[in-house]
Amino acid sequence: MGKLRIPRMGRSDDAANKAASQDDAVPATGAARLRGRLRPATPEDPVVRTPNEGVDRGMVIGRGLRWTSSWALRGLLIFAALWVSLKIIGLFWSALLPVFLALTVSTVLWPPVRWLRQNGFRPAAAAATVLLSSIAVVSSIFALMAPSVSSQVPELTKNSIDGVRKVQDWLQGPPFNVQPDQIDNAVKAVTDKLQTSGDKIASGVFSGVSVASEILVTLLVAAILTFLMLKDGPNFLPWLRSVAGRGAGAHLTELLNRVWQTLCGFIRTQAIVSAVDATFIGIGLIALRVPLAIPLAIITFFGGFIPIVGAFVAGSLAVLVALVTKSVTTALLVLLIVVLVQQIEGHVLQPLLQSRSMALHPALILLGIALGGQLFGIVGAFFAVPVAATVAVTLRYLGEQIDLRTGDLDPESVKPLTPEGKYAVEQARDDIHPETKPDLADKLTDL
Repeated sequence: MGKLRIPRMGRSDDAANKAASQDDAVPATGAARLRGRLRPATPEDPVVRTPNEGVDRGMVIGRGLRWTSSWALRGLLIFAALWVSLKIIGLFWSALLPVFLALTVSTVLWPPVRWLRQNGFRPAAAAATVLLSSIAVVSSIFALMAPSVSSQVPELTKNSIDGVRKVQDWLQGPPFNVQPDQIDNAVKAVTDKLQTSGDKIASGVFSGVSVASEILVTLLVAAILTFLMLKDGPNFLPWLRSVAGRGAGAHLTELLNRVWQTLCGFIRTQAIVSAVDATFIGIGLIALRVPLAIPLAIITFFGGFIPIVGAFVAGSLAVLVALVTKSVTTALLVLLIVVLVQQIEGHVLQPLLQSRSMALHPALILLGIALGGQLFGIVGAFFAVPVAATVAVTLRYLGEQIDLRTGDLDPESVKPLTPEGKYAVEQARDDIHPETKPDLADKLTDL
């Protein structure tokens, strides 16, 4: 079909021929352009009003929105599944707590159990020996601490009363200048509140008895589960592979081994860091003659298993005891010791010991502790970091498998922990994805 060449008004013949040659070089691709050549363009012409000469922008935007809505729906489904999982964990928390405690204790006790098994002990004998020995050590620590606490309680009570009076005198002086009647009114308000809440306090005593019994039952069940895990733990992964099959079993074996290695590294490293903190803070408290120095050091040790937050709370408690039993100067010295020890921990011990085992940003640790404490209290804050580490290891493993399938990761650079992990790498290297069928998100976005 020939090209239309219509000379424009007011042009010379050379200009008209040049325009015609340009029209020959660019063929008419649509009715709009053809109309543009047949008549002069007007402000009402769609081509002039909408300068979109390529692919229709509406089609591009629609395709992007469809992709975005599809992934948004998948994200909502994932978050809904996580929410349901947390609700289920909350419903069965009393049953799951001993399991989590047993797993945590098993990561600490497994190395000596493995050593005993390698040196001729039967699995049951090795597990029982290590578990009973650890219980004896912990019980001895609390037994040795009890006389010190009981002997210093009267002195602590007397010094606490004197410390409160010192605080009152301090508040009445400059720069606060609080009037004595204001302090008396505040004390009276607290006393009245306690008196009006007598029934609740009395009921809380009885509920506290039930809570104590629940704690004892939880610890007993956790001890039994720890023994069983130490005794039969190596048989779990073979059973899991027999149930899950060759492909899924290989992934689960490699992933669970990585999670276990990370948790063991975290618990052992945190124990070393906590022991260093407790030792130096305890020495400082003893040197300053602060009452309950040994119990405060032990609290510091156990508080260190909650990173960042635990050490801060334990240090604050030590400063508070020094303030009410000694003086402001002693409290400031204790604060200096706590801050110095925590700075050494944060800038030397933590990066040196935990960089390889955890590789978690401090912001993620704080968010995990806050979320765990909000959902499950102190126990949730204690388990927050191991759970966050488990999630991080899982995401890294999934990213590794994706990179192997996309070709962005060399299979030779992957160092699996197990033979099953090596098999999973080989399968990922040779994997060719078939055409996938539309899932629920695709069907809903097509509506």
